[in-house]
Amino acid sequence: QVQLVDSGGGLVQPGGSLRLSCAASGSVFSIYAMGWYRQVPGKQRELVATAPGGGTTRYLDSVKGRFTIFRDNAKNTVDLQMNSLKPKDTAVYYCHAGTCWGDEYWGQGTQVTVSS
Repeated sequence: QVQLVDSGGGLVQPGGSLRLSCAASGSVFSIYAMGWYRQVPGKQRELVATAPGGGTTRYLDSVKGRFTIFRDNAKNTVDLQMNSLKPKDTAVYYCHAGTCWGDEYWGQGTQVTVSS
């Protein structure tokens, strides 16, 4: 089992920045990929950024150049630095971890609201 605790959301004006943080505990040795998803009411959860073990980071096209994912394997953390935020970035953001055995784990979610 892997436990994920995510934090860092809040209310920010358009053009502002936020940094989301996620800490993993438990069977962290089994984690392969860590990343962030987001979801708005009535829509499917979508991948925002992912950092697979030994692989290339990937980003949702609409956040490329604005968001950066930072994964620290020694601390078992993954952060998402979000710059130049837009109202369409408003969503609940979830930390995600995928294990080498195919299991998936989610954080509790943190609300990000971009509004003036």
